[in-house]
Amino acid sequence: MWQRIQTVFLGITILSLIASIFLPIYLHVDASGKTHALYALHYTVIENNVRTSEYFPYSVIAVLYIAAATIAFIEIQKFRNRLLQVKLGALNAVFLAVAVGVAVYFASGLLKANQGGNYDYGLWAPFVAVISNWAAIRFIKRDEKIVRDSDRLR
Repeated sequence: MWQRIQTVFLGITILSLIASIFLPIYLHVDASGKTHALYALHYTVIENNVRTSEYFPYSVIAVLYIAAATIAFIEIQKFRNRLLQVKLGALNAVFLAVAVGVAVYFASGLLKANQGGNYDYGLWAPFVAVISNWAAIRFIKRDEKIVRDSDRLR
């Protein structure tokens, strides 16, 4: 199972999504020393060593990341059924696109509200997951084509 390249790409997808949950998506320190940080699970404001966190609606991003990682894990387990793997990969691509879109929406809203700040690694890591998922689907389709060609030659 792990000797197949698509399994390695799906593993990279899972790891990058898990890392995205813990890395900040948006980070801003204003002139008064107030720190604004958006994570996939919450939005945090730190002022004078007092931390206030807001979980809803920002936790939707983490839910989508976890759902996409779970689908990728299930996709690895279904290595005997390549057509199901392709379907799960397509479903995973939809979840990843929605998750990245929601993360960009929330981060750009905070960027406008705070008049500055930076996108951080938590926003870019899901793009690694998107590319890895795409590569896995491509290699699964290639394997399916090889199997079909060999069946036709018999």
